[in-house]
Amino acid sequence: MSVVDSVPAVAAAPVPYAGSLLDPEARALLLGAVYEVGTDPEQATVLGRRTAEWERQVGLRSGAGHVIACASGTSALCLALRACRIGPGDEVIVPAFGAEPLASTVLTVGAVPVFADVHPATMVMDVADAARRLTGRTRAVVPAHTFTSLADMRGVRQLADAHGLTVIEDAAVAQEATLAGRAAGTWGDVGLYSFFPAKPFGMPGEGAAVLTDDAELADTVRLLRRHGQAEAHGPVHHQVGYDSGFDEVQAAYQLARLATQDARIARRAQISTYYSERFAPLRERGLGAPAPGDERCHYVYAVRTGRRDALARHLASRGVGTRVYYPLPLPRLPAFAPYAPAGARWPGAERASATHVALPLHPGLTESQVRRSAGAVCEFFD
Repeated sequence: MSVVDSVPAVAAAPVPYAGSLLDPEARALLLGAVYEVGTDPEQATVLGRRTAEWERQVGLRSGAGHVIACASGTSALCLALRACRIGPGDEVIVPAFGAEPLASTVLTVGAVPVFADVHPATMVMDVADAARRLTGRTRAVVPAHTFTSLADMRGVRQLADAHGLTVIEDAAVAQEATLAGRAAGTWGDVGLYSFFPAKPFGMPGEGAAVLTDDAELADTVRLLRRHGQAEAHGPVHHQVGYDSGFDEVQAAYQLARLATQDARIARRAQISTYYSERFAPLRERGLGAPAPGDERCHYVYAVRTGRRDALARHLASRGVGTRVYYPLPLPRLPAFAPYAPAGARWPGAERASATHVALPLHPGLTESQVRRSAGAVCEFFD
């Protein structure tokens, strides 16, 4: 398909931005999971044997030594920060562009988020800018994989090792992605995945996992996710923890669909690659798009243009759904502005916020819908 392909002006069925959360096959699996857990004589609804098996399977797929399932991606970040003993008086480097929990979880444990700029093209943390923001109170750095871009984990690792920092890798969107042959989520001292419905490993509910090769960290996360109770010691609270258990119905559902997960990831990658190939000639016309490549995740396909709003309107007129995820950098949000130094700028993050727009990317898209989405973008730049 070439750039000159046009989109018919006649009305056509919309191309939804997000796919169906529960198609007939998924509904059947979920109903089966509910029945299985509800009729199990053990009557374990949270953190039971299915959760343990789901943790084992995630470990096998990622290569992580320890996987601890928990209630949400936000909870996973809090658990990781607490397990790494981040607290009052500490500073944590986080990207200035991304999801709110990157900063809010740091504040939740009593530490202070320090915002590092991002590369405007990849929209992930600029390691050189992060290095400039280190102080004597810096204890950790939280790189986040964003949209289709993996964070510069080699650079982050070098920075952290040189300054004795803990790396907490937010791989919430990057399940199944690899960098230099190593799974995303396993580059940090501790990492995390999210199973929120829209994620590549998404399910019909909240859930996440903390990953680490450090046995002591893993034990601390397990302790904290159960209100500070050691699993083998019953209701004895050793620390003030959280209620962050993983639901057995969700675990049964994830295990039931594990055999088809590779196909869903492959479909996302196929669509992402098609978009990138179609959009490559548009770079000279002002469209920034992810380059094809193996070292990518396939969560959200976001393009960048100074005419973002006009492009979104054009796509809407063609029935193609879009989404802007982060209209403001984190330090510009009212909740986090008090922690932003007066007069500070994050030009990469500001540009990313003002120019990005995401296109449909989910396994339920038909070939026709993918071509229509790409063709509508190309038509805008013709």
